[in-house]
Amino acid sequence: MASGNAEVRVLFEGYAGDHTASTVVFIRDGDRRIVWDPGMVPAQGVIAEPLRRLGVEPGEITDVILSHHHPDHTLNVGMFPNALVHDHWATYHGDRWIDRECEGHEVAPSVILTRTPGHTADCLTVLAYTPEGVVALTHLWWSAEGPAEDPRAVDPAALHESRRRIADVADVVVPGHGPMFRVDASTPR
Repeated sequence: MASGNAEVRVLFEGYAGDHTASTVVFIRDGDRRIVWDPGMVPAQGVIAEPLRRLGVEPGEITDVILSHHHPDHTLNVGMFPNALVHDHWATYHGDRWIDRECEGHEVAPSVILTRTPGHTADCLTVLAYTPEGVVALTHLWWSAEGPAEDPRAVDPAALHESRRRIADVADVVVPGHGPMFRVDASTPR
């Protein structure tokens, strides 16, 4: 079981529409410095400057986690040259590809990966155990407002099952393209 010491900070709040940007998040857990979904944003500075205000330089990031392999969530992974990169089936570093199962993979003591297919077959969700509760970083929801049905989902039934599973354990969701929100009875499942 996770220890509950992670600190979660949104670096950039994403959006989708005529312009698209991913929500980019920083997680600190012990000596791990983690960035989630460094994808499309207006400029790299909207990721780097908030990190610097937290006292972290891009070269100090230890891990990057990708929710899935769409460019709007991966485009800026190269900003973090020293990081281990985690996706649904492996961890990458330099020229090393280390196969491993996503489900239950511990990136840090309070940061666990779980497989959540639906938007793509290979989506994952980060469960960050914080002193305030469980924060789920996920593309199962684009934002709190919807869409209730993901128009790009490769498997809508799997998406809804993954949403139910995550809504049962998360207190807060950080969605792929919007501000974080609290999970309650009105959260689409």
